[in-house]
Amino acid sequence: MTAGDLPALTPKLADDPAAPINDIAELPRRSSATATLPAGLGDAIEAAEQRLFADQNPDGHWRYECEADCTIPAEYILMMHFIGDVDTALQARVANFIRYKQAAHGGWPLYYGGDLDLSCSVKCYYALKLAGDDVDAPHMAHAREAILARGGAGQVNVFTLIALAQFGQVPWRAVPFIPVEVMLMPEASPFHLSKVSYWSRTVMVPLFILTSLRTMARNPAGVNVRELFTIPPEQQRDFVPAQNRLQRVFKGLDRVGRNIEPLIPKLVRKRAIKIAENWIIERLNGTDGIGAIFPAMVNVYEALGELGYPADHPYRANTRQAIDDLVYDHGDMADVQPCMSPVWDTGLASLALQEAAGTGDTPVVRAGLDWLAARQVLDGPGDWRRDHPDLPGGGWPFQYANDYYPDLDDTAVIAWAMVNTGDGATYGRAITRATNWLVGMQSSNGGIAAFDTDNNHEYLNEIPFADHGALLDPPTADVTARVITLVGLLQRPEDRPFIERALAYLRREQEADGSWFGRWGTNYIYGTWSVLMALEALGEDMSQGWIQRAVAYLKGMQRTDGSWGEDNGSYWEPPRGRSDVSTSFQTAWAMLGLMAAGERGSAALARGAAWLIDRQGADGAWHDPEHTAPGFPRVFYLKYHGYTRYFPLWALARYRNLHGDPAPDAGTADAG
Repeated sequence: MTAGDLPALTPKLADDPAAPINDIAELPRRSSATATLPAGLGDAIEAAEQRLFADQNPDGHWRYECEADCTIPAEYILMMHFIGDVDTALQARVANFIRYKQAAHGGWPLYYGGDLDLSCSVKCYYALKLAGDDVDAPHMAHAREAILARGGAGQVNVFTLIALAQFGQVPWRAVPFIPVEVMLMPEASPFHLSKVSYWSRTVMVPLFILTSLRTMARNPAGVNVRELFTIPPEQQRDFVPAQNRLQRVFKGLDRVGRNIEPLIPKLVRKRAIKIAENWIIERLNGTDGIGAIFPAMVNVYEALGELGYPADHPYRANTRQAIDDLVYDHGDMADVQPCMSPVWDTGLASLALQEAAGTGDTPVVRAGLDWLAARQVLDGPGDWRRDHPDLPGGGWPFQYANDYYPDLDDTAVIAWAMVNTGDGATYGRAITRATNWLVGMQSSNGGIAAFDTDNNHEYLNEIPFADHGALLDPPTADVTARVITLVGLLQRPEDRPFIERALAYLRREQEADGSWFGRWGTNYIYGTWSVLMALEALGEDMSQGWIQRAVAYLKGMQRTDGSWGEDNGSYWEPPRGRSDVSTSFQTAWAMLGLMAAGERGSAALARGAAWLIDRQGADGAWHDPEHTAPGFPRVFYLKYHGYTRYFPLWALARYRNLHGDPAPDAGTADAG
C-alpha cells in the first residue's frame, strides 16, 4: 500500500480527536501490471485464507501459541516445588515437553537449532530431576555431561543463580546485591524503576522482596543438583565475573552494599517492602497477571506468599490463575508460554486477510477489529504516563489485558488495519487516539520504543544483576517503522515534524550492508521489511540510493531455491549458528519488503512465491520449526506460531494483487 491509496484526513480530524473519519476512501489495491504468476497461486491463497477462517475464535479474535525456550516450562515446575504444591499430573506433561525439546548436543538451546545454553539447560535438568527423572537415565546423563563440559552450574546467569540460591544449591553471596530499599531511591538517582523497561520493573520489584528476605523454596522432596557443579559452590569465589571496567566498578559497589546491608534499620526495610508490595498490588492486572508475562507473575505469586497472603487470597488466586492460563495443551505434553499474543495475532491476521480479500472491510476482518476496538486502553494509570502526564491514552496491549503497559507496535498495527477498512464512522476515533498517542511517545532521538520513551540508560545494562543485557527498552527501527507506516497512510499535516525526525533516525540506524536490525523479529530481514513498508506508506522515492541498498541486501539474502531465511545466531557478533535456514515467514517478509520497494515484477519475487506455494501444508498453513523473534537478543527467543499462517498469506496475496489477478470473494465467509 502506498500513501496514495488513502487520502489525507480532513482538517476536522486533526482539530478534533473525537471526530469520526468519514473521508477515508477505499481504493483499488491492484496495479494494471501483468505477469506470468506461479502455478497454484490462487489455490494457495484460498487455502491459507480458509486456515485463518477456521482459526478465528467465535468472538472474532485470533490467538496462536507463543512458545519460548524450555526455561519457562522448567520454571513452572520449579515454582510448584518452591511453594510446595505440586500437580503431579501436570508436572508429568510439562516434563514430557522438556524431554521432547532436548537437543542432540544433550542440553537445551534458546532457539531451534541453537547451541546449548547453560542456564536454560541447568534449569531443565533440575526441573526433570524434581519431576522424578533418574539421574542415571540416558537423557539425564547426556544433559549432565554436556552441562559439565561447558563449565557447570557455577557459570549460569543471574536469574538461574537466584533460583539455585532459593533451592539452597549456591550460597546467597552468588546473587548480586539487589535490596528492596531500591524502592526508596529518588527518581534522580542513577538507578530508579523509571529508568528500566516495563518487563524489568515487573520482574524486579517482587524479586527485590524475595532476595532481600532470602526466601527459600519448600522443595518438599529435598532434590539437589550438586552433580552439576565442577567445584563445590561454597568454594567458588566469583559467580558473575566482570567483563569490563564499568562492570568492575559496579561489582565493587555490589560488595560495599552487601557489607552494609546488616546496618539497614529494620524500619527502613519494612517501609521499603511495603512500598514494593503496594507497587505490585496496583499493577496486579487481575487474572491476566502483572505485566501479563510469566516471570513477573511467578515472582509476584511467590513474593505475596512470603508476605503472608494465603493461596486463596484474591491477589494470589488471580495471579495463579494467570500463570496456569499460560499452560498450552499438547495432549500428553504441555508447554508453558511466556505470555499470550491475541492482540498481535488479531492485528496481523486482519492485515493479511485484507490483502487477500482485496478490500479492507470484510465480515471476518470486521469481527476481529471490533473485538480489538473494545480493548483499546484510553484512560486509567500506566507507567508511560510518568513521562507524558498530559498525553491522552490510545494504545493496545500485546496480551488480552495489560492496561499499565500498552504496546506501541501492536497499536500501530491495529490502527493500520482499521484505516484499511475505510470506515471512519466506526473506527475513526480509535485511529485518532492511537495515532496521537504514538506520535506523543516519540523518543528524543526520533525513534519509537516498544513501551516507553527515552528508556536508554545504557550504563544500567552493566550492573551485575543485568548480565542478560536486556534491562532497557530503547527505540528500535522496526517499531519506529511500524508507526511511520500508520502515520504515512494518514498523511496528517501536523505529523510532518514527527516523520522528519523518525526518518532521520531510520537513516542513522541503517546498517552498512543496507539492512536494518530487527529487534522484535529475526532479524535483518524483519527490520528491513518493516522499514521498506514504512517508506512506501510515506510515498518515498524508492529509487534513492539508501533505499536501493536495502533492496540489494534482500535480493542478496535469497537462497538458490527461492526462499529466504536467517538464523537467530545472527544476533551474535560475529554471527554464529546455521546458515542454511529457509522459512516461510522470513520469505514472506522479504517478498513484502521487495514489493514495497517497487520490485514487483522481479524474478526474485516469482521464485519466492513459487517456494511458498510448494512448501504450504495440506492444512493451508506453513510449518517451520524455527523461532521467529527475540524476546531479548542472545538471551530469550520466541516462536509466534501464527507467523506461519498470516505472513505467507499476506505476501502471496499482495504478489497476486499487484499483478492484476482477481481475488475471489473470500471476505464473505462467516466470522468465526
